[in-house]
Amino acid sequence: MTRLPEYRFAGRTAVLTGAASGIGEHLAYGLAHRGSDLVLVDVDEARLGPVAERIRVSHPALTVRTVVADLADRAAVDGLATLVLAEHPAIGLLVNNAGIALGGRFDQVSVDQFEQVMNVNFRAPMLLTHALLPALTATPGGHLVNVSSLFGLIAPPGQSAYCASKFALRGLSESLRGELVDNGVGVTTVHPGGIRTRIAESALIGSRVPEEEIEPNKKLFAALLSYPPEKAAEQILRAVAKRKARLLIASSAKAPDLLARLLPVGHARIVRAATVAASSRGARPAAVIKR
Repeated sequence: MTRLPEYRFAGRTAVLTGAASGIGEHLAYGLAHRGSDLVLVDVDEARLGPVAERIRVSHPALTVRTVVADLADRAAVDGLATLVLAEHPAIGLLVNNAGIALGGRFDQVSVDQFEQVMNVNFRAPMLLTHALLPALTATPGGHLVNVSSLFGLIAPPGQSAYCASKFALRGLSESLRGELVDNGVGVTTVHPGGIRTRIAESALIGSRVPEEEIEPNKKLFAALLSYPPEKAAEQILRAVAKRKARLLIASSAKAPDLLARLLPVGHARIVRAATVAASSRGARPAAVIKR
């Protein structure tokens, strides 16, 4: 496959979803530090505004645009794409980072909840990438980042919706990498392990998960999220610069990935046993979610 030159951040526009907290917030700071103008997108206006203001104060020469959008809503995604294309006919970088989690066995989640996860985690990145391709390929050297998950590599019980969305995003990314290289556009698929983000607080809970299991689930979930988001963001930006095809972040992603490679079928039994063990410590398998 064609080897692309290093990505140049300075003087280019980066579009970043999920920019109000966690990995996305620190990606925004890192991109600004590297000289990128920014279009920052998030559903949480109260958190997004201060992130943008910090960047404007620290980097007054940069253009920082904020867009509040619910990526579960197709009309909002289409509107975001129209706005970006109108203001930025050429962009350097698109980072599809926004995501939501859903805890519960398949029989404990509603179809509407399942679709909401798919819409945010897969449909929105697909729609944005499709709509913004003309801007991404308008000048040579663009790059696309899709943030999948450890659960785009393995599929534990209690995570059918989240895994479906993240496996789908991984497949889309890997196919696009082969297609876009001829346009000079690189693609990086990111698989974070347990990163310390707000995803535990904002996770959806299956509508049929018993009430008494919800708080233990959230506590176990939060305990799994320990890797600093600023370190994860820095690794992603270095991977973009080097045009890496795939990035695994933290040992909590690397070890299961190795296990899945060594035991393509057998690893599922080990993952299930680990999930059940976590359940016996005070939470159901529904809680074991990583970002």
